[in-house]
Amino acid sequence: MKNKPVHIASGIYAITDCDNLEDRELIGRSEEILNVGVPLFQYRNKDTDQLKKKKLALKLQSLCHQYNTPFIVNDDVTLAKEISADGVHLGQNDESIKKARETLGSRMIGISCYDDLNRAITAEKAGADYIAFGSFFPSLTKPDARKACLELLTEAKSILTIPIVAIGGITPENAKPLIDAKVDFLAIISGLYSAPDTIKATKSFNNLFKQ
Repeated sequence: MKNKPVHIASGIYAITDCDNLEDRELIGRSEEILNVGVPLFQYRNKDTDQLKKKKLALKLQSLCHQYNTPFIVNDDVTLAKEISADGVHLGQNDESIKKARETLGSRMIGISCYDDLNRAITAEKAGADYIAFGSFFPSLTKPDARKACLELLTEAKSILTIPIVAIGGITPENAKPLIDAKVDFLAIISGLYSAPDTIKATKSFNNLFKQ
């Protein structure tokens, strides 16, 4: 099942840092990010308390609706369906694209492909709306993540038709080679949520796509 490519302006794909921030600060920083403007927003929360996880999801989703930003849920297809999220992002140990598509219909499905181009090709053929490669740089969120190289992006862009996301330790200082490689989105966690000034950091990332 092959979907049409997602038509969303390239830019920053903000991903929540629920591991390190209390809910109030997370919500406040998220609104700052959304107010500056990002084309995609992902709710990443590994909390096993589903009621607490859903409650925070609904608050963040409401913010995304205010700023007309697609709200993507990480890993949890069931939660994505329950709250009518705009999509889900899946890793290698999560539900298959086929099952997720059966549950979510035409909503967005993104797939983590790490450093594996063949996985990305398979994901596109299976109906993924976008794929993500990384980690491109040392990551605070996933310090043991597999490393990906710039050449992977170049090769992937010559083969895939769906958008490509780069993730992993990306900062305004190291992002330019990724953008030069024509990546569609830069997925950022710590670079936004751990920044001394979230608004300034978001603007700095956004400016990279305008250069």
